[in-house]
Amino acid sequence: MPNRHWWPLDKHLSDVDRGGKLVPVEPGNTARGHEKCLTSKEEQWPSRYSTASATFCPRCASALRKPRKIRKVPAESIADIQATGFFRMLQPARYGGTETDLCSFYTAVKLISSACGSTGWVSSVLGAHNWHLATFPAKAQEDMWGADPDVLMSSAYAPMGRATATAGGYRLSGTWSFSSGCDHAGGAILGTLIVGEDGKPQDYVAMLVPAADYRIDDVWHTVGLRGTGSNNIVVDDVFVPEHRVLGFTDSFRCACPGQEVNTSPLYRVPLYSMMTTTIATPLVGIAAGAYEAHIEHQRQRVRVFAGEKVKDDPFAKVRVADAASEIDAAWLQLTRNIEEVEAAARKGDVPITLRARLRRDQVRAAERAIHAVDRLFENSGASSISTDKPIQRFWRDAHSARVHVANDPEAALKMFGDVEFGATIDGGML
Repeated sequence: MPNRHWWPLDKHLSDVDRGGKLVPVEPGNTARGHEKCLTSKEEQWPSRYSTASATFCPRCASALRKPRKIRKVPAESIADIQATGFFRMLQPARYGGTETDLCSFYTAVKLISSACGSTGWVSSVLGAHNWHLATFPAKAQEDMWGADPDVLMSSAYAPMGRATATAGGYRLSGTWSFSSGCDHAGGAILGTLIVGEDGKPQDYVAMLVPAADYRIDDVWHTVGLRGTGSNNIVVDDVFVPEHRVLGFTDSFRCACPGQEVNTSPLYRVPLYSMMTTTIATPLVGIAAGAYEAHIEHQRQRVRVFAGEKVKDDPFAKVRVADAASEIDAAWLQLTRNIEEVEAAARKGDVPITLRARLRRDQVRAAERAIHAVDRLFENSGASSISTDKPIQRFWRDAHSARVHVANDPEAALKMFGDVEFGATIDGGML
């Protein structure tokens, strides 16, 4: 892929076994001569994250096998990523966060995902939830971070819960699926319908629930993204105080109570501009990892019948160019829009036209990533389907990431068309 800068991130997993942990590589110290290339966007990181990024890529086979085996990211990997400051990037400064720009955050996510899709996915969503909690009322933030600012949150935004009003808050029950990284979280942000006495929905809200108030049902047995631990959250008639409730209407309007104490424009970015990019970025990172795995595989591959080296095949070079262009285009679309959204938030308002364009390009980025991964996989030869070959893992992870609702193109493209033709949009994933 076109790049202008090189950064040492040794991902050649057979080189050394460090017990499955993420091991830092000092700048300029390229282990065993291997190098990992960064795009121009990645060059622009603040230096502290450029240095810390060397810990994001596992350097041994066990670091990648273990998430798939135990069906969640290992606790030691989360601790290693935590130690780099990654989870502080979108956390408010008053709780020790750095309130970093979004492009730097997503660049880190892309890098992690290029090594391990499951780890990148979980890092992305857990990191983004620190941003979401920052928009809740100040008391809710204190409930979660007051005693321990390192506490992380998982989520499940689909309205699978039902809550009824009671004195000072609500009684909540429900079962939520696909709560990625929930085993590493001290609480969950759960999509809920508030219902009246007649059982009819009155409002759609996010409710913050501490881990002590729910159980996790282990149901995660999947073909791809096996290490995300996206299990079920079960809540049975739990009290949720009013200050731990945030309406999705407020989030859509970018008018949230947390902005009173967290005044950075970062927290005026629309919720779904954030969360859909949070889901699409790991997929683009997975595609980048698939590209690197394919190039490494093809350099060594010889076609048995023809006796020719695949790297000398002109058509193989065309396929590589096609995939590289798609991955670059996907990343450029994502980063252009999230940068413009953040710039608009600094000026005070993110127009609906920009939000619609972000969603249009975000789902197109997902499509481009899938096209690239498919193109690479189908041209990697029969040996690529072996379970010890990384290209098949990237292929499975990419297609598992694609089926998330945020990466579904039709709904997002229709919303863009609605906006272009003058329709009024006052809700939904924009």
